[in-house]
Amino acid sequence: MNLIIEIIFASQFGLNVEHSWADAPVSGHMTEYVLAEDFIVLGYDPLGNTHGVPRFNATHPIKLKWDLSSACKQMIEQSLNEATALCNDVDLHVYVQNSYSKNFIKKCKISPDAYIQMALQLAHYRDSGRFDLTYEASMTRLFRNSRTETVRSCSIESSAWVNAMENSMITNTERIRLLRLACDFHQQQYRDAMSGKGIDRHLFCLYVISKYLKLDSPFLQNVLQEPWKLSTSQTPTQYGNPHVKSNTTADGVSAGGGFGSVDQNGYGVSYIISEDIIFFHISSRRSSRETDSQRFGREIRKALDDIRALFEETTKSA
Repeated sequence: MNLIIEIIFASQFGLNVEHSWADAPVSGHMTEYVLAEDFIVLGYDPLGNTHGVPRFNATHPIKLKWDLSSACKQMIEQSLNEATALCNDVDLHVYVQNSYSKNFIKKCKISPDAYIQMALQLAHYRDSGRFDLTYEASMTRLFRNSRTETVRSCSIESSAWVNAMENSMITNTERIRLLRLACDFHQQQYRDAMSGKGIDRHLFCLYVISKYLKLDSPFLQNVLQEPWKLSTSQTPTQYGNPHVKSNTTADGVSAGGGFGSVDQNGYGVSYIISEDIIFFHISSRRSSRETDSQRFGREIRKALDDIRALFEETTKSA
């Protein structure tokens, strides 16, 4: 388990989690517990001091003296330089969508997750000028010791809707019809992935077996080597803590977290959909000439505005 906790002395803290040992909801549960205990249960006085009594006496830290070889010191320095370069290459933009959220989407009778995924497809097409392989993580917790499966958000249905949005000759009524088809197909993909009917983990297992048996499979190599230009995942708003559920203030809601882009010239987008606000964590690499997290955030905002306008204008003309 690799878990780095960064505490900033301004009533803030952050996590940097290497999550091969567990998926994001595990650290999310822990974060929500800390938020509930610190902010809601104990709270702070007017001077910024926490309420409550310390539960234990912390041991005074002792500085450790290491006897390291020159080769080891050189390796540490090299690793530090590489890690620093990776950190400096992250282009992170947190976009807060507060003009509308789940409440409006529900009135449109569309799955909020599918709605956001279609907005991301439209935004990505406008940002890059093409359709790319898109990854959305789906939990498979119906099964013991399970992790995730992949939902491929870029589909024939989603592409048809995006093309309709960019074609001025298509009516809004037709655009909404295509949007519903795309969202319905996406939801079915998600249900299939949750219930063990996805394809990506099965393909990967076949690939691992082919390597073990030393068998070449051009099909598996081609399929699994396609780059995920857009990697996405929805983060739960809450994890069940009763104190967080009863707290409705904006300060008591976590903006969640994000992850880096999978591809050098791609985006990583994590999002949280609450009743009245959506958080987008958009990441890319500064060294890429194709991506820009701020620019992609603007495209997401425009896509969301355009989809809302579809329904509002159609309702007015009805």
